Amino acid sequence: MGNNWALILAAGSSRRMGSQKLLLPFGESTIIETVIDNVLNSSIDHVMVVLGANQKEIRDTLGQKSVQFCHNREHEKGMLSSVICGIRVLPGDAVCALIYLGDQPGIPPAVTDSVIDAYMEELVGIVIPVHNHRRGHPLLVDMKYRKEIEQLDLEEGLRSLRHHFPEDVLEVEVDEPGILVDIDTREDYKNATN
Repeated sequence: MGNNWALILAAGSSRRMGSQKLLLPFGESTIIETVIDNVLNSSIDHVMVVLGANQKEIRDTLGQKSVQFCHNREHEKGMLSSVICGIRVLPGDAVCALIYLGDQPGIPPAVTDSVIDAYMEELVGIVIPVHNHRRGHPLLVDMKYRKEIEQLDLEEGLRSLRHHFPEDVLEVEVDEPGILVDIDTREDYKNATN
């Protein structure tokens, strides 16, 4: 396939955490570096990191990694605005994009590979990993939906895409609770690092 992209959403200002959570220590590095390393160790071809708040600090932290950046000037409008920002800068020959949250360090490379494998085998446009009947990340979208994503309501978010095209959605069961866990508060962080 050769042209799948990861969009890693790292634009938020971490208001609930009180400081930029993506740069908090995690394992041997930081939260955002762990997320990116997990993606780089999968069968993803290219990685685009969507920046907004604290973009200089995050960019500096990731300086040595094989990733590209785009800056979402409207990141205060929520997550979908970052998805749209990333989708807009992907090259025309991009085949699909997998959407990751910058605060989900618990998604191992195997989950990404399972999602991509399912996409290639089943030829559907939207693939969602599921654990214990709950949908998680990364969400894969085929680039045939590029225009539709750009026109989605910012309030409704990306989930409305699957409501518009239910017959084109595949759920993939994965044995990995990390697909559901994001780090929004000090307590989340404490639980994730214990």
